[in-house]
Amino acid sequence: MHFAYPFVLLLLLLIPLFWIYIDKNEDDLKKYFDSKLFKKMVVRGVSKKTRKKFFLISLAMVILALSRPYIDNGNIEIKNRVSNLVVAFDISKSMFANDIYPNRFEFAKRKFFALLKYLKNTQVGVIAFSSRAFLVAPLTEDFSSLKYLVSHIGFDYISLKGTNIMAALEATNKLLKDSKKALLIFTDGGDKKDFSKEIEFAKENGIKVFIYAIGTKKGGVMKINNKVVRDKNGNVVIVHINPLIKSLAKQTGGFYQEYSLSSDDMKELANIIESSLNSSKIKEEVIKDRVELFKIPLVFAIIFFLMSFYSILDLRKRG
Repeated sequence: MHFAYPFVLLLLLLIPLFWIYIDKNEDDLKKYFDSKLFKKMVVRGVSKKTRKKFFLISLAMVILALSRPYIDNGNIEIKNRVSNLVVAFDISKSMFANDIYPNRFEFAKRKFFALLKYLKNTQVGVIAFSSRAFLVAPLTEDFSSLKYLVSHIGFDYISLKGTNIMAALEATNKLLKDSKKALLIFTDGGDKKDFSKEIEFAKENGIKVFIYAIGTKKGGVMKINNKVVRDKNGNVVIVHINPLIKSLAKQTGGFYQEYSLSSDDMKELANIIESSLNSSKIKEEVIKDRVELFKIPLVFAIIFFLMSFYSILDLRKRG
C-alpha cells in the first residue's frame, strides 16, 4: 500500500497530545462541578475513556484518509491513432448573404460545432481566409477552446475581399507538415470558374480537400453591420453558390457536400473524413492504475465519531 501524501501521517503524532489535553480539561471541570453532576455531563453512563478512545480513533482515521492511501497496480499504456484536420472558414463578404438563416457564415459556425461532437481521436486546427489566410487555432483536441475561438470570429475579421482557396491550401500545408493532410472548407465557392491551380497544388502536397458548400442557387443579399452591400452603381449585390468548386474536392480524393438543415450530415461527414484519413498518427498515453482506499478510513472515522457522542453502550444502559 502507498500514500499519495505520506507527510500527512505525521499528524498522528498529535494524537497523544490530544489525549493529555482532554484529560487536563476534565480535571479542570471537576473543580467547578459537583461529582454527580460532572458524571452526568461528561460520562452520561459510559466510560469516559471509551468515549475518548472513540474520538481519537476517529481523528486518526481522518488523518489516514487525508494521506490518500492507494494500491499501485502499475502503469497502463494506451495507444490511439490520431488524425489531423484543418478546418477553414471562408470569411469573404459573400458568406454574409442571407439566403441561409441567419447568414452563411453563422450557419457554418453552427455546423462546425455539430461536427466536433462526432470527431473522435482527431486533432483540429482552424484557419479563416478571404484574400489571405489567418490562423485561428493550432491543432488541438481541446474542442471547448475551439468553440470559443470560432464563436468569436466576427465582422472585425472582414476587411479583405475575395475567396482565395489557394491561401487556405498553403496554410494547411504549413500546419500539417508531417502527417496526412486533410482540409475541410466551409465556403460558398466564391466566384472563381477554374480551380486547376488549387487542384494541382493539393495533389502535389497530398492534401485531401473536403468542401461543405453553403449557399443557394437563388442567391442572397449581403449585409455587413446591418447595411446591404451595393455595387458602384448602387444596385443591391446578390451572390450565389458556386458549384464549380466541387471539382476541387472530387479530384483531390476528398468529398463534396452541400448544406443541409439536418444535423445528421455532420455525422456522415465526420465518418467520411476519419475513414479517409485512417488515423495517420499514433498517440501514446500512460495512465496510472490505482485503487483508492481513502473511503475506508473515512467511513470508520464517521462511525467512531458518532460513537464518541452516542455510544452503543448508551443503548445498553438505557435498555
